[in-house]
Amino acid sequence: MKKYLLLPLLLAFSTVAGLFAQEALFRSQQIISPEIQENNKVTFRLLAPNAQTVQVTGDFLPTVKIESPMGMVDGPGKVDLVKGDNGVWEFTSEPLGPELYNYSFIIDGFTTNDPNNPFLIRDVASVTNIFIIGGRYADLFKTNTVPHGTVARRWYSSLGLGMERRITVYTPPGYENSTDQYPVLYLLHGAGGDEEAWISLGRTAQIMDNLIAHGKAKPMIVVMPNGNVIQDAAPGEGSLGFYKPQFMIPKTMDGTYEANFMDIVKFVESNYRVKADKSHRAIAGLSMGGFHTMHISRYYPNTFDYMGLFSAAIMPREDATAKVYSDIDGTLKTQKENGYKLYWIAIGKTDFLFDANVEFREKLDKMGMPYEYEESEGGHIWRNWRVYLSQFAPRLFQ
Repeated sequence: MKKYLLLPLLLAFSTVAGLFAQEALFRSQQIISPEIQENNKVTFRLLAPNAQTVQVTGDFLPTVKIESPMGMVDGPGKVDLVKGDNGVWEFTSEPLGPELYNYSFIIDGFTTNDPNNPFLIRDVASVTNIFIIGGRYADLFKTNTVPHGTVARRWYSSLGLGMERRITVYTPPGYENSTDQYPVLYLLHGAGGDEEAWISLGRTAQIMDNLIAHGKAKPMIVVMPNGNVIQDAAPGEGSLGFYKPQFMIPKTMDGTYEANFMDIVKFVESNYRVKADKSHRAIAGLSMGGFHTMHISRYYPNTFDYMGLFSAAIMPREDATAKVYSDIDGTLKTQKENGYKLYWIAIGKTDFLFDANVEFREKLDKMGMPYEYEESEGGHIWRNWRVYLSQFAPRLFQ
């Protein structure tokens, strides 16, 4: 009797489960968006028969000035879609150059994602759709048919911060099956980012796979830590649970991260097959990560032979009184006297930190401290930072 009673329940459960699966399958609209054409024009579509206005905004459009926590900065423009008789709104761009682009829809003033495009990235608390136009350097951002490295999320013990913390580690193709020792690049994110930023927004694994496969970069380990010392991991990935990521959080750029950075180095050199000396260590970062790079490398002035400052913030806040920020000129002088192989500075012409970088280079010039300088178009954007990584990594450990 029990068997006969159980059978209808199982059938009912499987039917309900199937309905939920079908809901997930058909929740997206049955149209193609974005559609990349042979001439690299891109068509965006949205089925919204009851909407009054639909726009698309993204970094494939000319920039406009927008208000941000950093003041007025260049931001993405927006353009109207045209509604067809079938209720589908549509817009086709001009031919686009090679790049990884992001975009969102604005429906009657409400910004949302494209329901037909499941490919998303998070930058601080903003989630946007992405697509890639291939060619030239943008081919580095694609997953190509080449040997692939491994991306791991590891936890290390920071004695200085008194917590277990998560880092993202890229190991190059063949690491698991070899006995070789590898150099290490420590790659640092900007304010509002975390240990997910470079691997997601920066396409680090794809860039490194492609550079290594084509013999343009040495096989290396890339370590991407979390620079927010009050977090043990990215929002939603650590003990603090699910909460909205913020641009600036307590203890940001107050010296605590720099002072305790060697906890990360010690973990890596104890858990990975690395060449644990100055000539096989590099450190680089964007914005706040460039700030951390500059201060970590001079605070530990005989630790890194390669430094990369990408659109870097430079001088500490006036209220930052940590020991790390004392005697900046003296520690830079020591770093110079100890010698290094590359001090690389890159920034966009319209970056809001451009003037600060000019002043910093003037300081280095007066000290006779050698560096290389790369100036690009554009502002404080991931479009620049992915390219900077693509330019910087081939210079390492040669």
